[in-house]
Amino acid sequence: MDAYQFSVSVEPAFLPDESDVHQGVWAYSYTVRIRNSGSRAAQLIARHWVITDETGRTEEVRGLGVVGQQPLLRPGEVFEYTSWTRLRTPGGSMRGSYLCVAEDGSQFDAPIPEFALIPPGVTLH
Repeated sequence: MDAYQFSVSVEPAFLPDESDVHQGVWAYSYTVRIRNSGSRAAQLIARHWVITDETGRTEEVRGLGVVGQQPLLRPGEVFEYTSWTRLRTPGGSMRGSYLCVAEDGSQFDAPIPEFALIPPGVTLH
């Protein structure tokens, strides 16, 4: 087991009440679960998201923390949050990484596996 390791899982959901398909807006929430699966405490400092719509158009989002926080996770601890995004096509995907700093000051990236954003009952091309 690595001394510094965060494992990340994501659960996306379509938001019909925030979407306006006639205006070309599809909204999704995503709940992220981050677990410190390493053996040392570390803090999530920054995020980097790559959001891709159905046409291949990509938007990158970078910023400090997540939902206004920079959580410190001790070994075995979990931090969960929910955020959202909008696409200009019915579907797409997201992936990214978190920049983390361990208690000894060393930095590491925690990858966020790619996940699909697809409204219910829609088959993407």
